[in-house]
Amino acid sequence: MATKLYKQLLDNLTTAVMLIDDRFSLVYMNPAAEMLLEASERRLFHVPVRQWLMLGDEDWELLREALEHQRPFTKREAKVNSLSGHQFTVDYSVNPMLQQGEKLLLLELHPRDRWLRISREEELLSQHETSINLVRGLAHEIKNPLGGLRGAAQLLQRELADPGLHDYTQVIISEADRLRDLVDRLLGPYRRPQLASVNIHVVLEHVASLLEAETAGSIKLIRDYDPSLPEFAGDQTQLIQAVLNIVRNSMQALQEANTEQPRITLCTRVVRNITLGSETHRLLCSVEVIDNGPGVPEELLSKIFYPMVSGRASGTGLGLAIAQTILSQHGGLIECKTVPGETRFQLLIPLEALPADLPAGMHDQQENIRG
Repeated sequence: MATKLYKQLLDNLTTAVMLIDDRFSLVYMNPAAEMLLEASERRLFHVPVRQWLMLGDEDWELLREALEHQRPFTKREAKVNSLSGHQFTVDYSVNPMLQQGEKLLLLELHPRDRWLRISREEELLSQHETSINLVRGLAHEIKNPLGGLRGAAQLLQRELADPGLHDYTQVIISEADRLRDLVDRLLGPYRRPQLASVNIHVVLEHVASLLEAETAGSIKLIRDYDPSLPEFAGDQTQLIQAVLNIVRNSMQALQEANTEQPRITLCTRVVRNITLGSETHRLLCSVEVIDNGPGVPEELLSKIFYPMVSGRASGTGLGLAIAQTILSQHGGLIECKTVPGETRFQLLIPLEALPADLPAGMHDQQENIRG
């Protein structure tokens, strides 16, 4: 009775637990470990662990020492590869055991990827909100005296008898206008989204047509759409602006790097159970903009969504910041992953939200996609 109870307790733990014998073969693993490692206990029973759990050499040396000297240890943020090739990050603890004279190792694995992602996204959202509020406050302080400066230059121009001096006042007026336009762009999308039923593929096709017109076919455009994606509540105009800013960013990176056979891929998928900030969403629309350019420099990667940060000499550093603001207003987020030869921007937009001002008929549609 006690043995069954103990097994039932282990089987219902959310922590992945494995028991390994002195030959480093599997003796037991609970369902949480099966889910984490994407393999069943029946399949792996008495199979040498090293054949299906890919740890680093340092980790295996620690396991050997723990078994030989009966010394427990804990490892933080270790990279592990499952039998299917999926890599994930775990904290794991190893406790030696003696059972009828046989040396065993009890492994407890705590997956960290989800918590690392949540922490990273919370930090990204917080930093973005702080920077946007700072920039908007500064922009308003600039914009107020700018109108007075322009008006004074116009009045001065009327009073000047010598037309030759008008060139100087025109410089003041034109530069004031240029600064006003820059400040307006810094302020970004100042209005709240006007929610309506949005088909993300209509948004992407609009952006694709603009890209093809601008590049005249010099950049190959690949569409990889999931036709099962449902419509959702959003502001189509703002979403077009957000996607267009990212696509243009990719286009300019490809052009400036003179990338051979340049291409941009637009990919859509449904993703499930993703936490953005502090809120977990069951269903999200994922839009990926993937290019085969040189990639984002590592020193810029952590701050590319800040206003006025750009990796290009001619860039203003506003496009990605504005896109992130638009996604934030939709309850979503933009992430970037990059290596030389591939840069991947992922836009995540919640599908299950039901705002109070959702257009008529969309509540039923949203209930249907909930399942």
